[in-house]
Amino acid sequence: MFRREEEQRDTEEIRVVTSLRDTPEGIELAGSRWRLLFYYARLILVALVLAFLVKAFVVEAYNIPSESMRNTLLVGDFLLAEKLTFGPRIPFTNLRLPAISDPQVGDVIVFRSPEDDDKSYIKRVIAVGGDEVQIIDKTVFINGVPVDDSQYAIHSDTTLLPRTSAYPRDNFGPLRVPEGEYFVLGDNRDNSSDSRFWGCVPRELVTGKALMIHWSWRHDSDAPRASLGNPLSLFKTAAYHVRSFPDHVRWGRVFKTIE
Repeated sequence: MFRREEEQRDTEEIRVVTSLRDTPEGIELAGSRWRLLFYYARLILVALVLAFLVKAFVVEAYNIPSESMRNTLLVGDFLLAEKLTFGPRIPFTNLRLPAISDPQVGDVIVFRSPEDDDKSYIKRVIAVGGDEVQIIDKTVFINGVPVDDSQYAIHSDTTLLPRTSAYPRDNFGPLRVPEGEYFVLGDNRDNSSDSRFWGCVPRELVTGKALMIHWSWRHDSDAPRASLGNPLSLFKTAAYHVRSFPDHVRWGRVFKTIE
């Protein structure tokens, strides 16, 4: 008899606990959880929208994979390019916002490749529409006047290629740059694919102006490679980079403005 009363009392207690979700306190607790979930979801959505707007209209990040702009930009540099100056393109359209100014001679610009719209290049503006460009034995002439580009241009190959159209690297032109287009060169003149090979850049392909290097990481060809098929390699690679982190960061290039 006592056991049956205890079982009945336990059943009533379980029923009371289970029914708490139907009480005002239980409903309020469940509601607060949903409000908290909705709050964080809204924060994430707002952050994503803001990131999209900043990337589309204000500034975009790029990394340097080649040596075409050495020594201004090195392989492993991560840079920011601002878009407002040249008028950012409205996403999913061919419309652009009004530009503050057009690219000028000496600007380092980011643009979509004239040959492949899916690729972005970064080069220096050498001449604008109406200018005549000629290269004679590696020396650039604009409107017949030699350009002193020693502050940023380098020549790693002392060999002079023949003066024929088949070898435009060291001897090129003369060429009159069409209006609304730009003649661009890489600062590493002997190791750059640029306007000497695929022509001038139309204004509509220009997407931004290089602003500054926000991070720079020296590539190490001796670093161990991680493989999903070998889980141990993941730990080895991570440990290697943590150990060598101070030596691989080019601290002197972090936050360096691009000129």
